Amino acid sequence: MRENCIFCKIASGDIPAAKVFEDEHCLAFNDIEPQAPTHILIIPRKHIASLDKAKESHYSLLGHLLLTAADIARAKGFAEDGYRVVANTNSDGGQTVFHLHLHLLAGRQFIFPPG
Repeated sequence: MRENCIFCKIASGDIPAAKVFEDEHCLAFNDIEPQAPTHILIIPRKHIASLDKAKESHYSLLGHLLLTAADIARAKGFAEDGYRVVANTNSDGGQTVFHLHLHLLAGRQFIFPPG
C-alpha cells in the first residue's frame, strides 16, 4: 500500500466507495465521475502504478482483473448487450490516478476509435 495513493486507501477501507465486488485480489466500485451509464473501476489490492509497471509476476493478477470485469458484466446483466474495458496507461494515455485500474463501461453504444 502506498500511503498517498487514493486507490490504496479505498482498497484498505480507509476511504469509502460504492463497492460492486471484492475478493482477496481486487476491488470493484462505481466511479464517482461516470463516463457512461455504468462505469465501474476494478483495482488490484496490490499497488502497481500502471500497466507499464506490471511485471511477469503480475501475470495471473492481470488475468484475474479482466475475468472479474467479465464476471461483473454478466452479474449486472449487460454482458450480452456489450461493454468496454479500458486501462489508461500513463499521462498521455489518460491515466490520472497512478494505481493500475480497469474502467468497465456499459449502458450505451461506444464508438471506435475512442479518441
